[in-house]
Parts: sequence; structure tokens; C-alpha cells
Amino acid sequence: MEAAKASPRREELLEAAYRYVLDHGLGDLSLRPLAAAVGSSPRVLLYLFGSKDGLVRALLIRARADERELLRQTPTGDLTEAAGLIWDWLAAPAHRAVLTLWVEAYARSLIEPDGPWAGFARDSVREWLALLASAQPPGDRDTEGGAARRTAVLAVLRGALLDLLATGDTARTTAAVRHQLAALAGSAPLRRP
Repeated sequence: MEAAKASPRREELLEAAYRYVLDHGLGDLSLRPLAAAVGSSPRVLLYLFGSKDGLVRALLIRARADERELLRQTPTGDLTEAAGLIWDWLAAPAHRAVLTLWVEAYARSLIEPDGPWAGFARDSVREWLALLASAQPPGDRDTEGGAARRTAVLAVLRGALLDLLATGDTARTTAAVRHQLAALAGSAPLRRP
């Protein structure tokens, strides 16, 4: 069955389902408890989203909207400054639920590369690298060294995020991120051996 076209009711239920999965995760998502929590029925959810996989895909797209909002607020021209602002957003306690959901979806897309998770990790990497590229000066953006710097920044942010979500230690992870960003900002251009 194909998902119904966008409608106010679909959007309303998508937002309610998104709030639900922020609290409960996607891993063991069951339509009955979800439908009860959002004031609907499994049948209506299946009609509006086509299938449970269709609903999960819609929820993953919705989660990405929060990330894209961050992307729109990131300054351009200074990769280190942009990465620092991104880290501040990632480290904010108010964003833990969406980031935990992101980690779950990222991992599931690696473990279960088919189905609703398909491509989530790859697309996420591509989106974040594009964001970081837009924060670089135009002359650095299209160089091998520029690509290596934004990849290194992404690795620092992702690694620190996983650590933060596991430990809750904002001070330590923030200090580590700031240290690494300063080191990357002062690094010489990368050369091939």
C-alpha cells in the first residue's frame, strides 16, 4: 500500500509519533502502543504512511529536519568556529533525545542496510560534510586538504557525541572537542606520503 499524500492529519500524527519515538526509541516500535499514545489507530497509521517501514522512514526524515535547522544557523567562512557552534548544539541537554534517536538510526542503518534504515548513515555523513564544507572558505572547500579537515572535524564531533551520550560528561567532552578543533585549526595542510 502506498502512503497517503501529505495532509494535516498525517503531519499532526507524524509530529506526535516523533515526540513518542524521542522518548521510546525506534528499535522496538510497535504500532499499537504508538497509535494509542498519539490518539490514532494502527489502521490509520498504515493508511497514512503505507506501512510500518514507511512510518519509520517518515520519522527519520522528521528527525533530520531538526539537524537541518542547525545547519541553517551555522556561520560560514570558519570551519573551527562552525564546528564549535555545532558542538554547543550537540552538547545541549535539550537535544539528547533527538541525538540518541540519531545514533540508533545510524547504527541500525549499518546493521540492517535494507528497509526503512537504508542509507541513513551514508546520507547523514554526506549532509554533515556538506554543512562543514559550507563553513569553509571557498578556496579551501574544494581541496584535498579541505576535505580531510572537514572529515577530521566530523570524526571529532561524532566521537565526542557518542562519548557524551554514553557518559553524560559534558565538561570533559567539550574540553576534548575544543582541544581537537584548536589542533585542527593550527594544522599544516595534509600531504600524501
